[in-house]
Amino acid sequence: MKRSYAKHISELLQSFYDENPQLRQKLMEARIVRAWGEVVGQATLHATRNLYVKNDVLYVSVNSSVLRNELWLNRERLTKSLNEYAGMHVIRELVIR
Repeated sequence: MKRSYAKHISELLQSFYDENPQLRQKLMEARIVRAWGEVVGQATLHATRNLYVKNDVLYVSVNSSVLRNELWLNRERLTKSLNEYAGMHVIRELVIR
């Protein structure tokens, strides 16, 4: 016997996130941090120390000054790529320290 009130899990999650936008924002911020290695590559990932999102800004600490300069020059492209990976506008700026 099939239940007529059954819903697909994606519909339930979508309605849950619609009711809790702060939770969705935090989930997308975590997705951005996790995507950093895929967007910039493993070598840059290993040179990165602190990576966190605060107030729609992604903060990145890098060991190498050469790498810091390279990331700074490409920060707009990186911001766009990370937001595309998340599927929505999550970060508006990238700060490299």
